[in-house]
Amino acid sequence: MSRRLISTGSPLEKTVGYSRAVIDGDFAFVAGTTGYDYTTMTMPADVTSQSRNCFKTIEAALKEGGFEMADIVRATYYVTDASYIDAHFAVCGEVLGNIRPAATLLVVTALAKPEMKVEIEVTAKRRSA
Repeated sequence: MSRRLISTGSPLEKTVGYSRAVIDGDFAFVAGTTGYDYTTMTMPADVTSQSRNCFKTIEAALKEGGFEMADIVRATYYVTDASYIDAHFAVCGEVLGNIRPAATLLVVTALAKPEMKVEIEVTAKRRSA
C-alpha cells in the first residue's frame, strides 16, 4: 500500500508543508489537531469544546483514511494550562475510555495561537479483519 495524504483542504497545509494525516500501510499518523470548529469556522473559548472538536477532526481524518477511532494506539495531548487537565481528560474518557491507547499529556506554554488551549495528535494501526 502506498503512502496517502489526508487533507482538510486548508491552504495552511500547503503553505506550512503538512497533512492532517498520513496513511502509510496499516498506520495512520494524525497531525497535531487543535479545537477549531470547521462547521462554524470558529474556535470555542472553553477547553471541553476544543477537546471535542479535536477528536471530531481526528475521527474524520481517520475515517477518510479507512480507519476507526478504535484503531488509535497512541495519543499525545498538549494543554496550555494545568487547570485544563481535568476537563480535557473528561473528554478523553468519553471518547477513548474503551480504546485506552498509550498516551502522554504535556503542559506547554503556548500553542500556535493564543486562543488554542489544547492540541491532540494520534497514531492508529489498522486492525486485521
